[in-house]
Amino acid sequence: MSLMHCTRRTLLNAVAAAAVCVSLPAMAQETAVKFQLDWRFEGPSALFLVPVAKGYFKAEKLNVAVDAGNGSGNAVNRVASGAYDMGFADLAALMEFHANNPTAPNKPVAVMMVYNNTPAAVLTLKKSGIKTPADLAGKKLGAPSFDAGRRAFPIFQKANNVSKVEWVSMDPPLRETMLMKGDVDAITGFTFTSLLNLEARGAKTDEVVVMPYPAFGVKLYGNAIIVGQAFLKNNPDAVKAFLRAFTKGAKDVIADPKAAIAVVKERDGIINATLEERRLRLAIDTAIATPDARAEGFGAVSAPRLALMGSQVADAYTTKSRIDVSTIWDGSYLPSVAERNVLGVAKK
Repeated sequence: MSLMHCTRRTLLNAVAAAAVCVSLPAMAQETAVKFQLDWRFEGPSALFLVPVAKGYFKAEKLNVAVDAGNGSGNAVNRVASGAYDMGFADLAALMEFHANNPTAPNKPVAVMMVYNNTPAAVLTLKKSGIKTPADLAGKKLGAPSFDAGRRAFPIFQKANNVSKVEWVSMDPPLRETMLMKGDVDAITGFTFTSLLNLEARGAKTDEVVVMPYPAFGVKLYGNAIIVGQAFLKNNPDAVKAFLRAFTKGAKDVIADPKAAIAVVKERDGIINATLEERRLRLAIDTAIATPDARAEGFGAVSAPRLALMGSQVADAYTTKSRIDVSTIWDGSYLPSVAERNVLGVAKK
């Protein structure tokens, strides 16, 4: 073999080896996604923890870190600041941020609806004598100042012709306690949170009156998956991959809530698995697998309904400017309709 041939073959082998070294890391590269929940690790957080635990995100070449939160407003702010890439937040909180911060450079965008109906409700005890929204007139209502149900109460009030009420503010852990003690006549809160908290404080289910906003003419959307504009622009395929993996996980959660709660328990060992399974089932029944969600399709929204919500939120939240819903929502990253067919799964 000639020296020239040997040198050429050696050079080709070296080039091939270098190509392998360059291509392998590129093929295996994952996109890191920092995800902010709206609240602590409870039953509904299974929707995001299950696709992590089952490797659905990994299969899409995503390295997703899910962190507990402390309110939708904070989730929106953290995504807007760039501290988190994506998050889970109440759509009304997102609308308020857009309307009050028109020049913010990284306003988050909602890309998938999860709680098609707001879980917000007015809750009271039967012994109060309050049976209908009209009975709330002149009563003392309690909730934290940032509570989604309280912020949207003017919409509930208008839809049901409720006269003036008096508000009492408190920290979240005191809300149900004050109702039980009679310090307030009624409270606002998420059904799957406040109902269970009342029961934990000694109330029996049949002693609690629940007036869910969707059942009383308030068709607001609830929580959606949101993405910072910068991350969305730079990683559009990663966002699509995230929503595919999330949808796959959501199907598993809806089909078997008990198994889903076992995953949450692995993340936070102090949770009460029985209680959180009930919370998750309530969330599925009242906010996720609802008639509206079945009509519109899991993950999607109705344009007229979204536009009405934008107008209602601007009025109720007294935002600095009107809300342009075209800047709030982008459904172009959603998985196919067939992939999102997850609501017909029978629960175990």
